[in-house]
Amino acid sequence: MNFRIVLGLSVCCVFGTGLSNADEWARYRGPNGQGISDDDAIPVHWSDKDNIKWKRELPGMGSSSAVVAEGRVFITCFSGVGEGRSDVTGLKRHVVCVDQSGGEVLWQKDIEAIQPEDAYRGFITEHGYASNTPLVAGGRLFVYLGKSGIHAFDLDGKKLWSKSLGTGSTRRKWGSAASPMMVGDTLVVSAAEEALAVFGLEPETGKEKWKAEGASLEMAYATPAVMKSREGRVDLVLPVPGEIWGINPESGKLRWYAPTAITGNISPSPVIGEGTVYVFGGYPRLVRTAVRIEGAKGEIGQERVLWEDNQSTYVPTPVLVDGRLYWASDQGYACCADAKSGELLFKERLDARGKGSRGKPFYAAAVAIAGNIFAVSRWGGTFVFATGPKFKLLAHNRINDDDSQFHGTPAISNGQLFLRSDKYLYCISK
Repeated sequence: MNFRIVLGLSVCCVFGTGLSNADEWARYRGPNGQGISDDDAIPVHWSDKDNIKWKRELPGMGSSSAVVAEGRVFITCFSGVGEGRSDVTGLKRHVVCVDQSGGEVLWQKDIEAIQPEDAYRGFITEHGYASNTPLVAGGRLFVYLGKSGIHAFDLDGKKLWSKSLGTGSTRRKWGSAASPMMVGDTLVVSAAEEALAVFGLEPETGKEKWKAEGASLEMAYATPAVMKSREGRVDLVLPVPGEIWGINPESGKLRWYAPTAITGNISPSPVIGEGTVYVFGGYPRLVRTAVRIEGAKGEIGQERVLWEDNQSTYVPTPVLVDGRLYWASDQGYACCADAKSGELLFKERLDARGKGSRGKPFYAAAVAIAGNIFAVSRWGGTFVFATGPKFKLLAHNRINDDDSQFHGTPAISNGQLFLRSDKYLYCISK
């Protein structure tokens, strides 16, 4: 195992990871994108017949996650991939709004794809054309659809504006993935695949406030995170192959950057805690690393690297709880590591096999709910295990009458967990 630790570094506190509002989960992985909820009403166990309040058939497939705000659930899907799945000229995206309480569809908007779109082959078949999770902020819904642009609606479905952020493709043509987020009064969208750029937009109009470009954005699929220091400085944190960037969200200017050993492509989002950024990913060599960021400016040297290790993951994003990192790896293991030292505390095989199983067993990010870790596998159900230095499996929940893929990360709101597959949106509740 390639593992190194730099000792003797003090760690400063960074605020802003927070727990979720009990009623809203309005962006990818909830408040600040850190995947943490204190909602102890969420059931640990469910099945086809138990603790499923409602399920709603969806108009198409998708890897995006649900978001919840003001008593409504929002989700995106895609359809129109032609015979043999090579013809994408009929591609459409669907934006669906569902009543949180009863599961009724309140409205649906169908959006024709801007052509030409990337062909449905290679890695794009793993996740499809609806992989960017929506955002609700300031009474508006924002949906990023890659080459088909970003779209703003009011919560009743009225279109407010649309804007193209580029129609290009990087060399591998793997499609778009990063989700929009709000930082202060700026709508931030990583259009790395379409334009090798990150955009800051006015949420009211879509007008461009700034554009941060860089060739290093090729293969950078992660949704950024926000770090707020004790002094109140806010940094937009984005991992790219070989580096971590800290961007001023008001101007788009680079404040700091930290070289890393993570090369190839990066899909997991950064995790923030105690003045440190934790980044996972890479290909063909997987790496995880921790870099102390608090107060950083310019180039960050090796002395700020707390640890680096190859016990990592390719797509799923980890979650940080009480000084420990938890994740379900794309190799099929439940993992836990000490956040300060990087020491791997457990690595236990999960039986994620299911009908139709193929490829890597986990894509969804882990979330922590009231002290337990929920990890959704693609084909073999949802695993719930306890936080702590020793592995304890609490539940393995299967929905046997749905044999489609489950890629979306759960959303949590008011005692309900929302889970999406390629066929259905589920409300799981006691």
